[in-house]
Amino acid sequence: MVRAAVLPAVGSPLEITEIELPDPGPGQVRVRLAAAGVCHSDLSLADGTMRVPTPCVLGHEGAGTVIAVGEGVTSVRPGAEVILNWAPSCGSCPACRIGEGWLCDNALAGAASVYAHRPDGTELHPGLNVAAFAEETVVAENCLLPVPEGIDLTDAALLGCAVLTGYGAVHNSAAVREGESVVVYGVGGVGLATLQSARIAGAGPIVAVDVSPGKEALARAAGATDFVLASDKTAKQVRALTDGRGADVAVECVGRAETIRTAWESTRRGGRTTVVGIGGKDQQVTFNALELFHWGRTLSGCVYGNCDPAVDLPALAEHARAGRLDLRSLVTDRIGLSDIPAAFDAMRGARGGRALVEFQAPRSSPSGD
Repeated sequence: MVRAAVLPAVGSPLEITEIELPDPGPGQVRVRLAAAGVCHSDLSLADGTMRVPTPCVLGHEGAGTVIAVGEGVTSVRPGAEVILNWAPSCGSCPACRIGEGWLCDNALAGAASVYAHRPDGTELHPGLNVAAFAEETVVAENCLLPVPEGIDLTDAALLGCAVLTGYGAVHNSAAVREGESVVVYGVGGVGLATLQSARIAGAGPIVAVDVSPGKEALARAAGATDFVLASDKTAKQVRALTDGRGADVAVECVGRAETIRTAWESTRRGGRTTVVGIGGKDQQVTFNALELFHWGRTLSGCVYGNCDPAVDLPALAEHARAGRLDLRSLVTDRIGLSDIPAAFDAMRGARGGRALVEFQAPRSSPSGD
């Protein structure tokens, strides 16, 4: 029996309860979690913005230690430190065959499976494949990545989603070049990783935009040269900070139609907007044909940072070891499993950066600005 945060049904409160995990079967691995990040995607699953089979255990950004392996597992052994990979590419679908593994047709196939049970026999699904909101989990072998040498196991949890997404948005999707101006909308965990990644890319100026004035210090510490409090004048303010032309690149980490539209408007003629935030299907963004022609801007989505973890994870580890990437500064709250509902509330209120569940010794609880 292990403790976990169970989502009984979409829109229902999380329940912190005990669940029964089976021994790992063929091709499966059991992992004891050291830490799990509380991502906005988990909230999107809980409130129905994205679909997920329920009841389930959420959580997809985590790291831990292998404690048992099933038949046929060859890539890891008990005692290995691993990062959970919630979207493993199959390598054989059309997207994978053209090198776009982040769009793999089969990446989330495991999310519909039954991986555990409540004590009363109720079947449980593994959220986004890996069910990181639990003391232990059982995952497919291909859902694991090795913790890079020199990276603390607890810090490594952030590499499983927030950092890969923010880094990839800058380096893969938007392909930011040295000296380009960048504006980042939303200073949460992914937004902070995006700001750090823009600084690593040599961008400047780097403008952060958020609805909360309390995010300014976090944004500047992550690399922002300027901070703009979101309003109906945001695009005009960003243009004023970028020689009156607009930013070369905008990265939207919120997932709201209004913010996407503002991000697009805040770029220069020919600028690039990358949308990382996950919005609901009711969030409609509109453009007229003339402005699309006249401005010549690019608007693109970004899934998992358009990353190949085998390539990007070693690069991130090198940045972290060299001090260019500060993983710990992304975390504003270190919490326990029972604090996840409060962390969801903090995200709804646009408070803080990344909340990190520490399964050994959490040091604080979700805070305000």
